[in-house]
Amino acid sequence: MEVTRRQILGVAASSAAALGLAGCASDAGGRPVAVPVDAAAAERSKAAGAPNLVVILSDDHRADHLGREGTVPFLQTPALDAMAASGLTFNHAYCTTSLCSPSRASFLTGQYASRHGVQNNLSAWIAGTTTVFDGLASAGYRCAYIGKWHMPGDLPDLPGVERFITFTVQEGQGRYIDCPLIIDGVETPRPGTYVTTDLTDYAIAWLAEQDPSTPFCLFLAHKAVHHEFIPPADLLGTYDDVAVTLPDEAFTFQTLLDRNVWEGTAGRLETAYRRYCETLLSLDREIGRLVTSLDDLGFASDTAVFYTSDNGYSWGEHVLTGKRWAYDDNIRLPLIARWPEGIPDPGAVREEPILNIDLAPTLLDLAAVPIPASMQGVSLVPLLRDEPVQWREEIYYEYFEDFPYQVPASRAVRTADYLYIEYDRGLPPELYDTSIDPEQLSNVADDPAYAQTRAELSALLAQLRGEYA
Repeated sequence: MEVTRRQILGVAASSAAALGLAGCASDAGGRPVAVPVDAAAAERSKAAGAPNLVVILSDDHRADHLGREGTVPFLQTPALDAMAASGLTFNHAYCTTSLCSPSRASFLTGQYASRHGVQNNLSAWIAGTTTVFDGLASAGYRCAYIGKWHMPGDLPDLPGVERFITFTVQEGQGRYIDCPLIIDGVETPRPGTYVTTDLTDYAIAWLAEQDPSTPFCLFLAHKAVHHEFIPPADLLGTYDDVAVTLPDEAFTFQTLLDRNVWEGTAGRLETAYRRYCETLLSLDREIGRLVTSLDDLGFASDTAVFYTSDNGYSWGEHVLTGKRWAYDDNIRLPLIARWPEGIPDPGAVREEPILNIDLAPTLLDLAAVPIPASMQGVSLVPLLRDEPVQWREEIYYEYFEDFPYQVPASRAVRTADYLYIEYDRGLPPELYDTSIDPEQLSNVADDPAYAQTRAELSALLAQLRGEYA
């Protein structure tokens, strides 16, 4: 039976009451801050036929963990697979820093961590930092940020959004079960809830309130699939009986090594991995619910939806469990776009190197809002529309030390054929010929046959560091 907009609005209204908006005022911020609408900017956006915008941001979801990839034979992600089949997949998307807080700040600001200042999970968000919401709200977009904020310092009052729902429990990581939320500055207990479903409920309720004549932008930022890898009760144990194949260099209790133990995955690696995949199942289910709600509300055709993650994750590769390293398992992201009115070749795959800092300028470009010079990313709109464009040939990566994790600061450059890494201390440079070693296992930095390549990449890395840091 077709669901009408009126029916969904009715459900949303009743859900809002059931979702427990009552609570106590928070002194820690988290309130929306209105940004005045610029009439001329709003008119330009309207004249350009600017679409609605939805960004779904997950946590620690590595790029090859999608059902359609076939890398994990038992893993099923039907909602994300459907998005890819009807949209566009960026096969070489990367984060500029493989860590929650810096990457999330980069998505919002279009800047490297060395520029926006959130360099690790301990350095605070700088009050007054410009985000993509400033420009969108000025152009008449109604904006919402729902989900994981997880940037150090006091939770800010966020300019440009009319709805700000997040959490600060467990140092901003949140909890999978009974996670209390801060809703527009009001602390609200959420007993009996599973956080991925709860955040999606709020997102759908907000979408149902939107007027089709006014464009909107929704950021839905999930905790999933960050540890502790707790799936909902109905999915727990789904993969208990499947065979798990670990990388050759991995072993069951590598989670207890000094450089892995702080990642929160202590115990049997196989068990943690099964729970990770089950938690990913739940995330995919909620993504399906959100996309279906856009269809049911009549927003689908003129809404650009992006799915991505803040960073990837190692599951035994290089005897690592976690992130923070410059290997593809950590820095490569899933990035899928669904935009029926704007993507001419549904199901297509793009091979250009993409960065998380490209998302903010892309959203502004779609909204016909000028991209600030402070943004270091590049709009993806020409790639979405399959228009000719000159594109970058390499990406620059930076990582700053993050106590107490045993990972030295590093800088890296990734080209089509090579990954080159330099560390600030403790470890020698690493060079991988990814054309013949895609898993990046054989360090050829000291191989005389690669001496010229190493010198060229070291010079390129220094050049990029000067440009972006």
